[in-house]
Amino acid sequence: MKNGKYSSVWIALLGIVVGALLVVTLDKYRETKAIRIRGNEWQKLNLVLENVAANYVDTVDYKEATEAAIVAALSKLDPHTVYMPPVELEESETELAGNFDGIGIQFNVPNDTAIVLEVIPGGPSEKIGLLQGDRLLKVDDKVIAGVRFPQDSMVRRMKGPAGTKVTVTVLRDGEVIPFEITRGKIPVNSIDAYFMVDAETGYIRLSKFTRTTTTEFFAAGAELLAKGMKHLIFDLRDNTGGYFDQALNLSNLFLPKGAGIVYMEGLHRPREEYNADGHGFLKDVELTVLVNEGSASSSEIFAGAIQDNDRGVIIGRRTFGKGLVQEPMYFSDGSGVRVTVARFYTPSGRCIQKPYADDYAYDIYNRYNDGELVDADSIKVNRDEAYLTVGGRTVYGGGGIIPDVFVPMDTTRATDFYVQCNRKATAMRFASAFFDGHKAQLSAIEDFDALVSYLDGAGLEQGFLQFAASRDGIRPKDRSEWAITAGYLMPQVRALVGRYSRLGDKAFYHLYFDLDDTIKEALKPHSVN
Repeated sequence: MKNGKYSSVWIALLGIVVGALLVVTLDKYRETKAIRIRGNEWQKLNLVLENVAANYVDTVDYKEATEAAIVAALSKLDPHTVYMPPVELEESETELAGNFDGIGIQFNVPNDTAIVLEVIPGGPSEKIGLLQGDRLLKVDDKVIAGVRFPQDSMVRRMKGPAGTKVTVTVLRDGEVIPFEITRGKIPVNSIDAYFMVDAETGYIRLSKFTRTTTTEFFAAGAELLAKGMKHLIFDLRDNTGGYFDQALNLSNLFLPKGAGIVYMEGLHRPREEYNADGHGFLKDVELTVLVNEGSASSSEIFAGAIQDNDRGVIIGRRTFGKGLVQEPMYFSDGSGVRVTVARFYTPSGRCIQKPYADDYAYDIYNRYNDGELVDADSIKVNRDEAYLTVGGRTVYGGGGIIPDVFVPMDTTRATDFYVQCNRKATAMRFASAFFDGHKAQLSAIEDFDALVSYLDGAGLEQGFLQFAASRDGIRPKDRSEWAITAGYLMPQVRALVGRYSRLGDKAFYHLYFDLDDTIKEALKPHSVN
């Protein structure tokens, strides 16, 4: 027993010593393995990844790990410095390129079957014989009608490299017709519509700033000038921006020689200024610019240049507030990174970019909750950032362009009947059904006044109410609800039906004026000073 007792003590002491030696050994190991970081802090990331590659216990998916590291690192910078995988980058680049490979149609899906709204002139579909109003049944062997096929998946199936073939089967006047179409380069217009509103007022709506924007705008402006335009309403609402040089070109069309357009500056980018050359052919045209919370980037550069030079009136709501200069970096696998290198400033010195906040992604939602979209007094104006236009007017910075004339969002006309119609897309589906029954008449109309006259006598109101009741089982509760709803809903119905005429989107936007408060404000006389 005595010897056993001593043996237990010795075993315990030996365990303590071994444990201590193990700790010392691990500490010595840490000392010998500690790597001194020299140069910039990015070296640590490289060293960690190299160590994982050399020592990790299992097989490493290097692509997935690298992309995760890139995304994590960039997330600590501004919200717009981002990594873009190949598919996302290709879609982004295609959207701004001014063209894509495809078959050349515009369609919507009023029920669960796509209907051709427009066949792009000169495109593959027009050449092969597709017509407005055709129902799309199949793409190659894939049925896309009546099965709630996702709209973006339809687009992907019809797109493809120029020169390749796709078979599109359509339903036309009860007959099923297959068309073999050879895909080609399809132009994508950045101008949604342009036309004369009255004898002296022109209207241009621009959806984005693409590679073809200057060319398109020059042609549209020249045509409107030839028709007598003296006042232009330039609609940049919900225009999310695009190429910087296109914003410069369009600003230059309106500004006198030497007028500032914008300047950029960053930690590693010295100040660089851009000024008008005075050769713009629209310098003498009265200008009104429409903006809202969806107007961003290049839209804000243009609006800021016009406002700071007292060249026109800005009408609408405060713009988004994205004023960052971004440079792309492309990789051989088709992915890329967009890195913010500088900020844009209006000629007076206002930074277009709004502050980064923890709830940055919810800024527009917060504006709505704070009442900014319905009340000008709720706009958060930073009085410490006051600047002067060339005419001495005070304008404020702090993010985005605050309009000269505020137009609130209308939230008062959404009755229960309207909400039900909107939920079931009743207006869109009625327009499609109306076109089916009046295809010959609508397809022949190419003059706006003739279209208005036709719609006035088409019995649309009664027809729509009957359609809503019979197809969707929804009716206004009483005459007073319809009286409130009709003034808001019927202009939309007329616009959707008018889109099926040969005027297309020109008819749609022009007819929509009847319920557009911002347009109504733009048609009133306003002074810049």
